[in-house]
Amino acid sequence: MQKLAIQGGIPLRGEVRISGAKNAALPIMCASLLTRDTLQLSNVPDLHDAATMRKLLVQMGVTATAEHGTMTLCGAQVDKLEAPYDMVKTMRAAILVLGPLVARFGEARVSLPGGCAIGSRPVDLHIKGLQAMGATISIEHGYIHARAKRLKGARIFFDIVSVTGTENLMMAAALADGVTVLENAAREPEVVALADCLRAMGAQISGDGTDTVTITGVEKLHGAAHRIMPDRIESGTFLVAAAATGGSITLTDTRADILETVLEKLTEAGARIRTGGDRIHLEMSGRPRSVNLRTAPYPAFPTDMQAQFMALNAVADGSAMVVETIFENRFMHVQELRRLGAQIAVEGNTCVVRGVDHLEGATVMATDLRASACLVIAGLVARGETVIDRIYHLDRGYEHIEAKLSQLGANIRRIK
Repeated sequence: MQKLAIQGGIPLRGEVRISGAKNAALPIMCASLLTRDTLQLSNVPDLHDAATMRKLLVQMGVTATAEHGTMTLCGAQVDKLEAPYDMVKTMRAAILVLGPLVARFGEARVSLPGGCAIGSRPVDLHIKGLQAMGATISIEHGYIHARAKRLKGARIFFDIVSVTGTENLMMAAALADGVTVLENAAREPEVVALADCLRAMGAQISGDGTDTVTITGVEKLHGAAHRIMPDRIESGTFLVAAAATGGSITLTDTRADILETVLEKLTEAGARIRTGGDRIHLEMSGRPRSVNLRTAPYPAFPTDMQAQFMALNAVADGSAMVVETIFENRFMHVQELRRLGAQIAVEGNTCVVRGVDHLEGATVMATDLRASACLVIAGLVARGETVIDRIYHLDRGYEHIEAKLSQLGANIRRIK
């Protein structure tokens, strides 16, 4: 089991390049199942989840090569229409093969994902949507078994906003007979990125980025080239780390337009921010100010940045209230922050964080991907050494994080 050891108290300074977005790359990789032709992707992040998705697609018969951020996928030889439990249990995004398989091949067998550390993520929206499009679905031995001669266009309303639900049904509708309208659809930039890729493949999609997405099905899709968008959560994580440590950093290969709520909160905390082109510069002098947060679907404040801001609030001047509305169990990092000396009270879906002058290094345990990032930020500001256990979570969503932080001056090393 690998760990990270951090000697805190060093302000981050310098320049760092932001990687491609995990949450954009995974659904776009699944889009390769929609065509016999080749899908060429660039700026693909070197992450455990991307490797797992590639392995799953190869198991199905996709030809895949990956080198230096470029991935080539060809679905001409797909012959196994199944996503097994051992894949889906480690990466819930594997559910995204369901829509493409049913749309192109008329059948799919995909394992139910099982439990998730941060809370319930039901797949019933995916199932109901496919049923509305004419699929026959049964749950057998823990697997979703879906069949349809050809999916039919339908009007589908999401009871709750679902990013993967929107993505799965958007891919399914791309090859359906007729027009599909997705209402109360997710508006996340990663959904727009998938729509951009599908349009490059010949799909007819409009309204992505709004809560109503319209897809007119086509007979077949063709190959395309697509560049994976920058990771807005990695961008936000590095900016919060610099603000918490009183540093000065510049992000390159990023986008400010998809980070507006995060940048607003950092400005509220006292950071000075400049943006231009594909760069974001942040400078922080002195102790940050506490900021209240309430997570909600895009374009509101992202749940994937809640934990990182919790670490910043832990050492900020004042008290802050953090309300989590997306996942019911996304405060597991609180107990670990308390081990470092943070003053945090939890009641239901709300935390009250009273900022302290400093945190003290200790051994802590990561419980999920964003909690891991939170603990890294806390370790960067704590006095003495912080050791973070179970960092395999980090490798799922942050490309070479210790190398990038070292580049910014952090004293951080990986221990086996």
